[in-house]
Amino acid sequence: MDQKNTSRRSFLALATATPLVATVLASCGDSGPGGGSGGGADAVGTIWILTGQPGEGIRTDSVNTFNEANPDSELGLSSFQNDAFKSKIRTAIGANQSPTVIWTWGGGGLRDYVKNDQVEDLTSFFDENAELKDKLFTSAFGAATIDDKIYAVPCENVSPIVMFYNMRLFEQVGAEIPTTWDELMALVPVFNDAGIAPFSLGGQSRWTNMMWLEFLYDRIGGAELFTSIYNGTPDAWSQPDSIDALTKLQELVQANGFITGFASITADSNADQALLYTDKAAMMLHGAWTYGAMKSDGGDFVSGGHLAFSSFPEVTGGKGDLSNTVGNPSSYWALSSKATDEAKTAAKKYFAEGLITDATTQAWIESGSVPIVNGSDSMFAGTEDEEWLQFIYDTASGAASFQQSWDQALSPTEAETLLDNIEKLFGLAITPQEFADAMNQAMGS
Repeated sequence: MDQKNTSRRSFLALATATPLVATVLASCGDSGPGGGSGGGADAVGTIWILTGQPGEGIRTDSVNTFNEANPDSELGLSSFQNDAFKSKIRTAIGANQSPTVIWTWGGGGLRDYVKNDQVEDLTSFFDENAELKDKLFTSAFGAATIDDKIYAVPCENVSPIVMFYNMRLFEQVGAEIPTTWDELMALVPVFNDAGIAPFSLGGQSRWTNMMWLEFLYDRIGGAELFTSIYNGTPDAWSQPDSIDALTKLQELVQANGFITGFASITADSNADQALLYTDKAAMMLHGAWTYGAMKSDGGDFVSGGHLAFSSFPEVTGGKGDLSNTVGNPSSYWALSSKATDEAKTAAKKYFAEGLITDATTQAWIESGSVPIVNGSDSMFAGTEDEEWLQFIYDTASGAASFQQSWDQALSPTEAETLLDNIEKLFGLAITPQEFADAMNQAMGS
């Protein structure tokens, strides 16, 4: 599976992993707060990273370059596949054997760390390193901020959710890209009558369904609607704007807006993407990370100019700012509160000097990703994917609100309840009100 896709989906399983302390820690090596496997005897702190290219190579080069320039602040580096990391990090943190630097997706998982006093408050670090903070997208800090304090360093690349279009099929039926929800709904019978599925969807994966609600909630209720849910406002899920969004979603399902059998299609296999570039479906709402796979697997679909993209359309009368987006604002590094002072100092030096450099920015661009660095778009000119990169850069850097994916933003228990009920909602097994009632009951769990 594509690394960006893998990274995107790791949070929920990570947050709900069952600790197996004796077994897992035995396989971790010397990876406690002051030492590290694979980092050399001189390492004063540790970092665990995820495997899979191109991210693993960029992360490794970044740490190695820092270590060479700072031999007295060397950080030991260990790499883990996603599934192994999910188990090891939760177990290690629970046993006070965390690496110095903790990879996190922010949001609900980070909130749990903060609640249990497992990570450092980095607000003063950013006060002292204002130049670093100013370098990064403002929107990337939302998922790193708990109770107005910053607990993680945003890094790497950004992946908003994007509306993709197969222009071969649009030309076939003489349609234009929809700019409003009403126009989108009007296209559904047009494509169905032509024997083309309006939307591809890997519904078996559940989180793909969630992206539709994230945007409908935003466009109808504005960013404040989900904020009230995230903050635990009583009955927030049953607010009128919430019920309206849920109703519109089911209207799309009932109109046969999604490909037949969507509930048995998986996103992890990239089957939903294939439906778009093989002309089985006209549109797809999905993460920016899917662009690379469609480019490599879709023949001339991307290179031939048959792929178009935009943000989610306007819902007439809605409260949401059209610049708002949803998805993955960033990746994040937190700092273990249990680490030694020496290890914390080394980690902060790496955050300030080694994590986000011209070299790492260039590397992410060359991988087809948009780094969360203000002004990095000046490096897009002449690249093969210039138009795509600029679109993602503008979407992320210009967002009035960049809402983190709900299953990452919410607590692990609430996130699982959400995914279960979204599956039922798309399957028309429950009503909008029943969905809202179930989520109100799960709120704060």
